[in-house]
Amino acid sequence: MEKSYCTAVVLAAGRGNRMGTEVHKQYLLLAGKPIVCYSLQVFQDSDIIDEIILVTGEGEEDYCRKNFVEKYGITKVSRIVTGGKERFHSVWNGLRETREDGYVFIHDSARPFVDEEMLSRLYEIVRLDKACVAGMPVKDTIKIVDSECKVKDTPDRSTLWMVQTPQVFETKLVKQAYGMLMQDQEKQARGESGGACRGGYTVTDDAGAVEIMLGHPVRMVKGSYKNIKITTPEDLEVGEVFAGRGNS
Repeated sequence: MEKSYCTAVVLAAGRGNRMGTEVHKQYLLLAGKPIVCYSLQVFQDSDIIDEIILVTGEGEEDYCRKNFVEKYGITKVSRIVTGGKERFHSVWNGLRETREDGYVFIHDSARPFVDEEMLSRLYEIVRLDKACVAGMPVKDTIKIVDSECKVKDTPDRSTLWMVQTPQVFETKLVKQAYGMLMQDQEKQARGESGGACRGGYTVTDDAGAVEIMLGHPVRMVKGSYKNIKITTPEDLEVGEVFAGRGNS
């Protein structure tokens, strides 16, 4: 089967308040290298990815171009675009710059340990199902609690997965879903019904947009337990260990 055109939309516009630092979490150094550059390098080296669109915070475009793209030789970055207030705004800003054909890999730059094997698994499945997401089965028992932290239910752990990124879609499919989502958001801003929520379910990731807006099924694909999101100082300590091992 002929290879399809693939774009990586890398999100680096988050503020990372839980990290407790003035520097955005994705710009922090991990084993001497900015966190954002780990995933950029993987996409740069991958035969699957043809183009990278980097989404950054407002006013940080030139900083990212100089300190990340140019310094580390990430030549596949075709555009650096400004993110939005919420994650879904940033995704939409990136998606608007993509081609209509092929597939798009949407990735949080705060997950530095994506690898080529994961990209290959996702690419294989997205060509069949049009929508798939990296993730792993949960290891711990999960409790559903009320506002007073009293346990309401204990779901079957065998049915639960931790969702990661990349989240990968046929480009025209996910652009349609996000287009509908943004229309709903505009209605909400005007005081009409809608917004980034339907039927009481808030859209918090890209798969959710496709599931809720289009009713399209999404396949889970094995990611990695090392594919952590660097969100807290404790995550950074774990990441230092993984980076020191060469992510082996």
